[in-house]
Amino acid sequence: MTVDAERNELASRYHRFAVREACGRSPLYEHLAMSISEDAEVLGLISALPQPKQQPNLLLAVYRHLFGVPSNYSEFKRVLLKRFDAVRSIILRRSTQTNEPGRCALLLPVLAKLPQPLALLEVGASAGLCLFPDRYGYEYPSRSLRPCGEDNSYPVFPCKAAANIQLPETLPQIVWRAGLDLNPLDAGDKDEAAWLETLVWPEQVERRHRLRLALGIVAAERPTIVKGDLLGPEFAALCLQAPQDATLVVFHTAVLAYVSNNGDRMGFADQVSALSDIWICNEAPGVMPHFGFSSADAPSPGAFLLSVNNQPTAWTDPHGAWIETITTAKSISEGAVRRD
Repeated sequence: MTVDAERNELASRYHRFAVREACGRSPLYEHLAMSISEDAEVLGLISALPQPKQQPNLLLAVYRHLFGVPSNYSEFKRVLLKRFDAVRSIILRRSTQTNEPGRCALLLPVLAKLPQPLALLEVGASAGLCLFPDRYGYEYPSRSLRPCGEDNSYPVFPCKAAANIQLPETLPQIVWRAGLDLNPLDAGDKDEAAWLETLVWPEQVERRHRLRLALGIVAAERPTIVKGDLLGPEFAALCLQAPQDATLVVFHTAVLAYVSNNGDRMGFADQVSALSDIWICNEAPGVMPHFGFSSADAPSPGAFLLSVNNQPTAWTDPHGAWIETITTAKSISEGAVRRD
């Protein structure tokens, strides 16, 4: 690919981020990403980074981590050009490990239908905040769920669930939980917690507050999160550690898009299907082509497709703000088969 072609592809990447992801969620990020997509000088700086490190969300988060929130694009560009060496240094050692515990609101309708108790294993767990759906509160349009404890000790996640979503009446019973990540984070480490907060977009003040409460819960529990690749031996080893008398649920969100080879994705799909009782895949449509959906089918730009045991069941907001059913599918509990 020529330099011009690479630059054009990078510009398209930032334009897509502005239109599909930031639009309606962060006016500032939408403005910055759109402006970057039209700025050859800034695109030139970004294009010198390794391709996996050219992500819009990573660049914008690192800028805020170092310099705070810019008032406009002119300020952003001026500081970025002047201090790009510092930005580059952080970009090369950080990644967008957005650990959004609000995604638990999307898992709950699935988890509640399964044979209890549950063993949870998250791939791409980051600091493990999504391993504690039983410790958070939830506010759906027609139902509220709360864990034990003081009201101000846990986050409450709002989620607009469509009328055809079967909402749980109780929180799940979880007896084992573990995670796998290329770079596990420690919820109790101040610097790593600060980085996770920076990954929350600037306008989302309430989301940041909920994240802090979740970080406090997880820091006290210190879940097992193993460093490893989803295609490596660590995944199978963790699956084998789960209690045999619990339903093993393997889940992930926005992870498989970073596995560039489709054959590797399918290899992971085969492995997780063989080793788990339930596989919850919450990814951008088209990441798993055999599901038969693309971004053109999504109800809104940036929507994710949630599938259970290879069966697409719902469209979701990437951060857990809403969920709606695709079709009436076979009872999920009927699809839960205990491991041998």
